[in-house]
Amino acid sequence: MEEHLRELAARLQGPARLKSDLLTEARHGLLDAVEAYREGGAPPTEAQRRAVAEFGSPAQLLPSWQAEMAVGALRGLSLRMLAVAGVLVVAGDLTWRGASWSAGPPPPAAYMLLSSSVDWIWIGALVLAVAGLLLVAVGNRSPRPGLAALQRAVGTGLTGMLVLGMMAGGALFAWSLGIWDAALSWPPMIIGAVVVGAAYFSLARAARGWLLATAH
Repeated sequence: MEEHLRELAARLQGPARLKSDLLTEARHGLLDAVEAYREGGAPPTEAQRRAVAEFGSPAQLLPSWQAEMAVGALRGLSLRMLAVAGVLVVAGDLTWRGASWSAGPPPPAAYMLLSSSVDWIWIGALVLAVAGLLLVAVGNRSPRPGLAALQRAVGTGLTGMLVLGMMAGGALFAWSLGIWDAALSWPPMIIGAVVVGAAYFSLARAARGWLLATAH
């Protein structure tokens, strides 16, 4: 039985927490089956053999389990993106309010264009995150043909939006420091950079988990 679980663990890919939950559920199911066979008079080894045979081979179980991992990973990525993008869209401009340079000459037009692009990237990510959660909810209630392809498309879009958001946001931050020397010592700027960095890291982990779950 333990060998069977180890093989499942080695071949199942996706977020560690979801993987652990599935394997724990599988272990409990196998132990219940073994106990039932033992109560029926089967020796311990035979009881485990029968339980494993009844439970199914990795080839039989992994397709549905991997699909479940992909759905769970999309849910996690969508929830994190919803929270992070929502905060970035609403609070992004607050970083600059009250700054000593805010009353000075306006930044270059290209800078303003990049700033607007960052806002639109995260608005698009918000829309995709809502779509991802809706697709997960619909799939949980009544799986439909083609739904997995839509979920994959949304997950790909969210991952792409994350990459674009990180690149554009990093470029905007670096450009801001180049324009305003005092930006690096402005407390809201420092706090914002730390918070955004942590948010990027969290989103990157969620995106990586989704990519692992859908690559197999």
